[in-house]
Amino acid sequence: MRKLIKLITLIVAFITNAQTNPAITGWLINTTGITGRHYVAGNSTPINDAVLANVQTVQYNTTYSYISATGIPAYITGPFLDGNPSLATAQNKIFRIPLNPVQGTGTTATTGGNIGVFKNGVALFDYRDGVAWNNTTGALCGGPGNPPCSGTTNWTRDAIPAERAGFDCAKAHPAMGNYHHHQNPSAFNLDLVVLSNVCNTYPADGLYVINPSQHSPLLGFAYDGFPIYGAYAYTNTDGTGAITRMKSSYQLKSYPTGLRTNGPAINQVVGTQTFFNGYFREDYEYIAHPGDPTYLDSHNGRICNTPEYPASLYPNGIYCYFTTVDANHNSAYPYVVGPTFYGNITVTTPTSVPGGTTTLTTNLIENPDFKVTIAPNPASEFIAIQTPMATNDMDVYLINELGQIVKTNKILQGSTLSIIETDTIYNGIYFVKVTDGKNDKTVKVIINK
Repeated sequence: MRKLIKLITLIVAFITNAQTNPAITGWLINTTGITGRHYVAGNSTPINDAVLANVQTVQYNTTYSYISATGIPAYITGPFLDGNPSLATAQNKIFRIPLNPVQGTGTTATTGGNIGVFKNGVALFDYRDGVAWNNTTGALCGGPGNPPCSGTTNWTRDAIPAERAGFDCAKAHPAMGNYHHHQNPSAFNLDLVVLSNVCNTYPADGLYVINPSQHSPLLGFAYDGFPIYGAYAYTNTDGTGAITRMKSSYQLKSYPTGLRTNGPAINQVVGTQTFFNGYFREDYEYIAHPGDPTYLDSHNGRICNTPEYPASLYPNGIYCYFTTVDANHNSAYPYVVGPTFYGNITVTTPTSVPGGTTTLTTNLIENPDFKVTIAPNPASEFIAIQTPMATNDMDVYLINELGQIVKTNKILQGSTLSIIETDTIYNGIYFVKVTDGKNDKTVKVIINK
């Protein structure tokens, strides 16, 4: 009898864990058959790819979840206007994510390449781009167009400012086909100060839309198994308080003489490169902010409660990374994870899923109460309709003042954006209605061509 009771207890605990553990329930599973799309330079009409987007399957046991994904997002990728010839191509990986990650026993630095995976299966890289400063030659080394690095390099280039011209609208790009984000995965044109105009010609969207009045959604997991969130969270670590921006504790160093040790001078120009303060990772230093829970630690995270990890189920909280941005919503170093991990690297990419796992058959993520943003408004050539990420296809209707539907479109699963061309629409007042089948929102828009 005792054995039976123990078995029932284990089964109930396992089912409960599957129902609540975000490492199982937090993934965007492709339930609509949506495929990837990409732009090529000079053509603002996206090309449909024959590759399934988002996550294909989620399987789990009592210890791990196994996430099978192509690495291709539902949002449109490209073009990469810095001469990068690569396109986003299927990676077809299985990610083994621990259900109960633990704090590391030492300091593990992040590395180049994959250091995490977002909930749509797209890769996360850290701050670097493989380029560094060679003080012996007085030039950059590593990366395309530069000689290989040899010996010790004291200055590692920061990919975010250095490669901005090569990021697409979603702030990402591929490395040998491996499409990835180094930073907050929200579209450039949604930032309060826009640093790239690539969205003007090639509109796309990212994984989520920053909402300063709501706790960020769960975005993915780092390779130590701990969750990644967006830019805004509860003020207090116990899941209470106002929603506020999570802030990086790194700041630029002061160089009174304008010189770096064994590196280029501040604002030194070599060829087409200007080595401003912030061009290299080593230009930043960590400054602790004791007593202010909105400043993150040296790994760019904190132990806290979130909507997915409530105090009722996680009374001690869980360690969370955040995609740090500044007051203008521009990405702020160290961007997501780093320069070191909080935990030990436990995520692996096996070639197969072991037996004895259970398959999650449906998305457990639900659409939040969504707000609809219209831009531009008044509109002339097109209307861009932006919402939080759709976990199922959402219908978009353009309705005239008589209540007639004059155009329809969709926000596809895993996307946040819909574009309605207005070339055949008369000037006047219209209404954009967005619905997910359960909830809907209507916004007035003026068309004035």
